[in-house]
Amino acid sequence: MNCVDNIEKLSRKLKPTSEDQDADAAVVLLLKLIDRDPQILIVERIKNPTDPWSGQLALPGGKRDPKDRNLKQTVARETLEETNINLLDHCRFLGTMKTLRSTLKPEMRILPFVVLLEAEPAIKLNEELEDFAWLSLRELVKQKGTVEFDFGEFPAYHARNSAIWGLTFRILERFVHILECLH
Repeated sequence: MNCVDNIEKLSRKLKPTSEDQDADAAVVLLLKLIDRDPQILIVERIKNPTDPWSGQLALPGGKRDPKDRNLKQTVARETLEETNINLLDHCRFLGTMKTLRSTLKPEMRILPFVVLLEAEPAIKLNEELEDFAWLSLRELVKQKGTVEFDFGEFPAYHARNSAIWGLTFRILERFVHILECLH
Protein backbone atom coordinates (compact mmCIF):
# COMPACT_ATOMS: atom_id res chain seq x y z
CA MET A 1 0.00 0.00 0.00
CA ASN A 2 3.01 2.35 0.10
CA CYS A 3 2.37 3.06 -3.56
CA VAL A 4 0.23 6.03 -2.49
CA ASP A 5 3.57 7.71 -1.81
CA ASN A 6 3.69 8.36 -5.51
CA ILE A 7 0.68 10.66 -5.76
CA GLU A 8 1.55 11.71 -9.32
CA LYS A 9 1.50 8.10 -10.48
CA LEU A 10 -1.87 7.55 -8.76
CA SER A 11 -3.29 10.70 -10.33
CA ARG A 12 -2.25 9.49 -13.81
CA LYS A 13 -4.08 6.16 -13.22
CA LEU A 14 -7.35 7.97 -12.47
CA LYS A 15 -9.59 9.76 -14.94
CA PRO A 16 -9.26 13.56 -14.91
CA THR A 17 -12.02 15.32 -12.96
CA SER A 18 -12.72 17.50 -16.00
CA GLU A 19 -13.93 14.62 -18.22
CA ASP A 20 -17.63 14.27 -18.97
CA GLN A 21 -19.26 12.89 -15.88
CA ASP A 22 -22.27 10.76 -16.68
CA ALA A 23 -23.63 10.07 -13.20
CA ASP A 24 -26.44 11.04 -10.84
CA ALA A 25 -24.42 11.19 -7.63
CA ALA A 26 -20.84 11.52 -6.41
CA VAL A 27 -18.87 10.30 -3.41
CA VAL A 28 -15.38 11.15 -2.21
CA LEU A 29 -12.64 8.75 -1.32
CA LEU A 30 -10.85 11.28 0.88
CA LEU A 31 -7.25 10.32 1.64
CA LYS A 32 -4.74 11.53 4.16
CA LEU A 33 -1.28 10.08 4.53
CA ILE A 34 -0.03 9.13 7.98
CA ASP A 35 3.43 7.61 8.07
CA ARG A 36 3.13 6.57 4.41
CA ASP A 37 -0.12 4.74 5.19
CA PRO A 38 -3.20 5.99 3.33
CA GLN A 39 -6.13 6.69 5.65
CA ILE A 40 -9.64 7.04 4.25
CA LEU A 41 -12.57 8.90 5.73
CA ILE A 42 -15.54 6.63 6.41
CA VAL A 43 -18.83 7.99 7.74
CA GLU A 44 -21.64 6.13 9.47
CA ARG A 45 -25.14 6.99 8.32
CA ILE A 46 -27.85 7.40 10.95
CA LYS A 47 -30.50 4.73 11.21
CA ASN A 48 -33.48 5.96 9.22
CA PRO A 49 -36.26 3.69 7.90
CA THR A 50 -36.66 5.84 4.75
CA ASP A 51 -32.94 5.58 3.85
CA PRO A 52 -31.96 2.47 1.84
CA TRP A 53 -28.40 2.85 3.21
CA SER A 54 -29.53 3.38 6.80
CA GLY A 55 -26.84 2.77 9.42
CA GLN A 56 -24.19 1.77 6.89
CA LEU A 57 -20.53 2.77 6.79
CA ALA A 58 -20.05 4.84 3.65
CA LEU A 59 -18.09 7.52 1.83
CA PRO A 60 -19.26 11.16 2.03
CA GLY A 61 -21.30 12.33 -0.94
CA GLY A 62 -24.75 12.32 -2.42
CA LYS A 63 -27.11 13.09 -5.26
CA ARG A 64 -26.47 15.74 -7.86
CA ASP A 65 -28.57 18.85 -7.40
CA PRO A 66 -29.92 20.55 -10.56
CA LYS A 67 -28.03 23.69 -9.45
CA ASP A 68 -24.68 21.85 -9.48
CA ARG A 69 -22.68 22.73 -12.61
CA ASN A 70 -20.91 19.36 -12.52
CA LEU A 71 -20.26 16.38 -10.26
CA LYS A 72 -17.15 17.97 -8.76
CA GLN A 73 -19.45 20.69 -7.43
CA THR A 74 -21.86 17.97 -6.22
CA VAL A 75 -19.20 16.10 -4.26
CA ALA A 76 -17.79 19.34 -2.82
CA ARG A 77 -21.26 20.55 -1.74
CA GLU A 78 -22.35 17.20 -0.29
CA THR A 79 -19.07 16.69 1.60
CA LEU A 80 -19.26 20.21 3.04
CA GLU A 81 -22.90 19.69 4.09
CA GLU A 82 -22.23 16.28 5.65
CA THR A 83 -18.81 16.75 7.26
CA ASN A 84 -17.93 20.46 7.16
CA ILE A 85 -14.88 19.57 5.02
CA ASN A 86 -14.38 22.00 2.15
CA LEU A 87 -12.84 19.93 -0.66
CA LEU A 88 -12.05 23.15 -2.54
CA ASP A 89 -9.72 24.30 0.25
CA HIS A 90 -6.53 22.44 1.30
CA CYS A 91 -7.43 19.42 -0.80
CA ARG A 92 -6.10 18.12 -4.10
CA PHE A 93 -8.44 16.40 -6.56
CA LEU A 94 -6.42 13.47 -7.93
CA GLY A 95 -9.09 12.25 -10.33
CA THR A 96 -12.14 10.04 -10.61
CA MET A 97 -12.73 6.33 -10.76
CA LYS A 98 -15.13 4.42 -12.99
CA THR A 99 -18.83 5.21 -12.46
CA LEU A 100 -20.69 2.46 -10.61
CA ARG A 101 -24.37 1.58 -10.44
CA SER A 102 -26.14 1.13 -7.15
CA THR A 103 -27.45 -2.40 -6.59
CA LEU A 104 -30.33 -1.05 -4.50
CA LYS A 105 -31.20 1.58 -7.07
CA PRO A 106 -29.78 0.40 -10.44
CA GLU A 107 -30.89 3.59 -12.15
CA MET A 108 -28.48 5.56 -9.93
CA ARG A 109 -24.94 6.00 -11.23
CA ILE A 110 -22.30 7.09 -8.71
CA LEU A 111 -18.97 8.72 -9.60
CA PRO A 112 -16.20 8.28 -6.99
CA PHE A 113 -13.72 11.15 -6.69
CA VAL A 114 -10.28 10.57 -5.16
CA VAL A 115 -9.09 13.56 -3.17
CA LEU A 116 -5.94 14.05 -1.11
CA LEU A 117 -6.30 16.05 2.08
CA GLU A 118 -3.46 18.55 2.50
CA ALA A 119 -4.47 19.92 5.93
CA GLU A 120 -6.31 18.41 8.89
CA PRO A 121 -9.96 19.55 8.82
CA ALA A 122 -12.31 20.15 11.72
CA ILE A 123 -15.05 17.62 11.06
CA LYS A 124 -18.58 18.47 12.10
CA LEU A 125 -21.24 15.96 11.06
CA ASN A 126 -24.73 16.94 9.95
CA GLU A 127 -27.97 15.21 10.96
CA GLU A 128 -27.58 12.50 8.28
CA LEU A 129 -24.47 11.05 9.90
CA GLU A 130 -23.88 9.33 13.21
CA ASP A 131 -20.08 9.05 13.32
CA PHE A 132 -16.87 9.09 11.28
CA ALA A 133 -13.43 7.51 11.35
CA TRP A 134 -10.15 7.69 9.49
CA LEU A 135 -9.35 4.08 8.62
CA SER A 136 -5.99 2.72 7.52
CA LEU A 137 -6.39 1.26 4.05
CA ARG A 138 -3.57 -1.17 4.84
CA GLU A 139 -5.40 -2.43 7.94
CA LEU A 140 -8.79 -2.46 6.22
CA VAL A 141 -7.51 -4.78 3.47
CA LYS A 142 -6.36 -7.21 6.18
CA GLN A 143 -9.95 -7.24 7.51
CA LYS A 144 -11.53 -8.41 4.27
CA GLY A 145 -14.15 -11.09 4.70
CA THR A 146 -17.90 -11.40 4.38
CA VAL A 147 -20.99 -10.11 6.15
CA GLU A 148 -24.25 -12.01 6.46
CA PHE A 149 -27.75 -10.56 6.43
CA ASP A 150 -31.23 -12.08 6.22
CA PHE A 151 -31.06 -11.45 2.46
CA GLY A 152 -27.65 -13.02 1.81
CA GLU A 153 -23.89 -13.05 2.35
CA PHE A 154 -21.70 -10.32 0.83
CA PRO A 155 -17.99 -9.49 0.61
CA ALA A 156 -17.02 -6.85 3.17
CA TYR A 157 -14.28 -5.10 5.06
CA HIS A 158 -14.68 -5.28 8.82
CA ALA A 159 -14.13 -2.04 10.74
CA ARG A 160 -15.43 -0.38 13.89
CA ASN A 161 -17.58 -3.36 14.95
CA SER A 162 -19.39 -3.10 11.65
CA ALA A 163 -18.90 -3.94 7.99
CA ILE A 164 -18.21 -1.91 4.88
CA TRP A 165 -20.11 -3.71 2.15
CA GLY A 166 -22.13 -3.07 -0.98
CA LEU A 167 -21.30 -0.01 -3.07
CA THR A 168 -18.70 1.36 -0.66
CA PHE A 169 -16.95 -2.03 -0.59
CA ARG A 170 -16.93 -2.12 -4.41
CA ILE A 171 -15.44 1.39 -4.61
CA LEU A 172 -12.73 0.52 -2.09
CA GLU A 173 -11.95 -2.75 -3.89
CA ARG A 174 -11.46 -0.87 -7.16
CA PHE A 175 -9.26 1.68 -5.43
CA VAL A 176 -7.11 -1.06 -3.86
CA HIS A 177 -6.77 -2.64 -7.32
CA ILE A 178 -5.64 0.72 -8.78
CA LEU A 179 -3.02 1.03 -6.03
CA GLU A 180 -1.78 -2.51 -6.66
CA CYS A 181 -1.42 -1.73 -10.37
CA LEU A 182 0.94 1.15 -9.59
CA HIS A 183 3.76 -1.31 -8.83
